[in-house]
Amino acid sequence: MVVVIRFVGLLRYSTAIAFLVVPLLLSPLPAAQAELSEERLAQAVERAKRATVGILERMPEGRQSDYQLGLSLRGTGIHLHDGYLLTARHAVERQDGAKIVVPETILILTQSLDELPAKLVGGTAYLDLVLYKLQAPAKDLETAVIALADREARPGQEVFTVGYPLGWGPTVAFGRIGNPNTFLQTVDTRLLQSDVPVCSGNSGGGLFNLQGELVGVMHAIIKTDEAQGGHGCSRLAFAVPGVLTKKIVGALLAGTQPGFSRLGLQMKVVKVGTRWRVAVGQAFEPASFGGVQKGDLILAIDDTEITDAAQLKNYLMERTTPGQNVTLRVLRGDKELALTVTLGGG
Repeated sequence: MVVVIRFVGLLRYSTAIAFLVVPLLLSPLPAAQAELSEERLAQAVERAKRATVGILERMPEGRQSDYQLGLSLRGTGIHLHDGYLLTARHAVERQDGAKIVVPETILILTQSLDELPAKLVGGTAYLDLVLYKLQAPAKDLETAVIALADREARPGQEVFTVGYPLGWGPTVAFGRIGNPNTFLQTVDTRLLQSDVPVCSGNSGGGLFNLQGELVGVMHAIIKTDEAQGGHGCSRLAFAVPGVLTKKIVGALLAGTQPGFSRLGLQMKVVKVGTRWRVAVGQAFEPASFGGVQKGDLILAIDDTEITDAAQLKNYLMERTTPGQNVTLRVLRGDKELALTVTLGGG
């Protein structure tokens, strides 16, 4: 470039300088942007760490001393705001005789090693979530506020989790969302599958996007590795989706039990040409009141195409409330119909 500039006239020289100066001014920006992005991610991770608590094992009955040798953590929780803690139901459940119960009070451990009691607000076995409220102030949690993401997690999206795997932590692990519509027999909802490496003890911890917003709550793993003591670790991790978590938390904070819509359909699959479609096996209330009949092929609900029964169930759970009107598009014979159904509760 210098040799070329040396042999051009003044006008062209000025033009050449302009082309030279622009890249020099712009070249530092990608590095600066990357540094800023890294700083924001570091802040998001640090905030998530401060908001993450360990769920302590129940103390032995009759303990007389304030001194205890060692700590035993059974799970992970997330501080949302104002002392409210969210965790997985199975991370706090206790055996009480022949029954498994959710305790009214649990003990949690903060990052600064403060042991604090929290009282049950409410929960749902349907989605393996419970909400507790701290009974004592915790300084390191006052500014650790976690927002629930408005956008759903997408395949390939980068995420991270903070937790207490095998009773140690808090640890931070990164990965990506795989299939956001995975099903296990452990809960009656879809789950987010990710390749975030987690172990026993991560249950109840948060799954965060890179802005530090909650996109899921860790629920289960498919064990692929053996850790110390036979505990399971895996890169096949599953979380309750944030959109459902937000619905549950909102209801519990309002002092109500989470309500889910009921359509009143028994579904089956039938083969139409080369394609398997969802069909109505039996129609009950309120679907029958809306004109849905046995044998109807379900095409869509509120303009969302339905390809299987699980997708219809997800739509009802995540996007509707009891009493809401929905439009079912069905195929009856060779005629397509739009039927309005007022959803029931359940």
